[in-house]
Formats: sequence, structure tokens, C-alpha cells
Amino acid sequence: MPLSEQEQRLLDEMERHLMHNDADVVRARGEGRTLSYRNIVLGTVLVLIGLGGLIVGVSVPLIVVGVIGFIAMLGGVILAVTPMRGSAPAVQTQAPRKQKSGSSSFMDRMNDRWDRRQEDR
Repeated sequence: MPLSEQEQRLLDEMERHLMHNDADVVRARGEGRTLSYRNIVLGTVLVLIGLGGLIVGVSVPLIVVGVIGFIAMLGGVILAVTPMRGSAPAVQTQAPRKQKSGSSSFMDRMNDRWDRRQEDR
């Protein structure tokens, strides 16, 4: 079911307010780091090699080979989930608009409306 124009405007205003005031959301979108296909493939290969080393280390009583295999697996997982550095942001964020000094924020208006409704009861 599509949103009405009023609902769409309200949703857009809520999103702008959230992006303006919630530093975590802005920071997460602003970092622009994405996962690299190359890192995922190399990490997966390293995990498989490490798994093989771990199995060999357990089946043959060579603890050193098992430990090296485990470290290789851990390094592969870290490599696979590490985002690329210096990549361009996937989504460009707009700079938050400055509000007029005389206008109140969206949340202030919503709080005022809520207070008025509660007073009418």
C-alpha cells in the first residue's frame, strides 16, 4: 500500500531529523567502507588452508601444525570481513540542512502536539 503525500513528507522529515541528530547513523553511512571481493576470496582460501592444517595437526600428533592452521583460519576470517580502506562511499550523504532560527525542530513540534493531546483529555 503506497504512502500518502503527507505520510511521505513526514517520513522524509523524520529521516532528515534522524540523520541530523544521530551521530552513529551519520558516522556509519559516512565512512564509506565496503567489503572487497578480493579480500573475501583470499580470506576464504586462507580459512580453507587453515582448516586443512588444523585437521592435519589433530590427526597427526603435531600440535604446532594445528596451531598454525587455527591462526591461518582466524587470519582468513579477519581478512574476509575487513572493509577496504580509502574506498569511495557507496551512498553519498547530503549535508544536513540548517534550520531557520525561528522554527522548532520536528521532535519539538511532535512533543508539543502530544502535550496538547494529553491536556485535552
